[in-house]
This record gives sequence, C-alpha cells and structure tokens, in this order.
Amino acid sequence: MTITVLLVDDSKLARIVAGKAIAALQPEWQRVEANNADEALAIVAEQPIDVAVLDFNMPDKDGLELASELRALRPNMPIAVITANVQDEIIAGVRALNATFVAKPVTQEALAGFLSGAALRLKKAGA
Repeated sequence: MTITVLLVDDSKLARIVAGKAIAALQPEWQRVEANNADEALAIVAEQPIDVAVLDFNMPDKDGLELASELRALRPNMPIAVITANVQDEIIAGVRALNATFVAKPVTQEALAGFLSGAALRLKKAGA
C-alpha cells in the first residue's frame, strides 16, 4: 500500500527543501503539498493521507491549530510540526498533541527519526 505524506508550509522553498528530504528518506512515499491549513484540511477530506508534516508559522492557522484539527480527524496519524521557533511552550504544545517537534532548518537527519517512526507505526497499523 502506498503511503501518502501531506507537507504543509506557506513557503514554497520550505516545501521543496522538506520534500527533497522526505523523498531521499522514503522514496516510495507519495507527497501532497498544501500552502496553508485550509488547503490541507480540504486535501485530508478528499483523499487518504497517512502522515502530516506541518509548518508552525503560517497565516490564518498555525501548525498547532492544524495539528489539533488533524488529530481530531485522524487520531493515529503521525504528525510532525516543523519550526525555527524553538520555545518551550511550542515544543510542549506539539508534544501535548502527540506530535513530533522538528527544528528548522529541515534536513534529512532532522526528519529521519520521525519518518522511520511513522513508517513503523503505519506498518504495525496495517497501512
């Protein structure tokens, strides 16, 4: 079964960088991109999404708000929130949602642990 990862960031350059890291680590996974939270929620409503990688700083809704909404829709979906804003309250908020905090700049090394854990969780769940 194909695993689909949703990459949400209002910066096209950031989506390209994160997308390349994901492709290098999980080349068989499909990637779907969204520019903002509303676009991401529309995608999740229309197609199966297995993993989400969300930027924290976005217009309208931030990554924590989006992660909370995705968690309500898909309780077991592996979610990572990426940001350069490394503050204790943001990290605590991410962890409270049972999501993974990833500091920017996004690198293969930074995403490797999250993606391998997500792959393992999905395999155990039968995805």
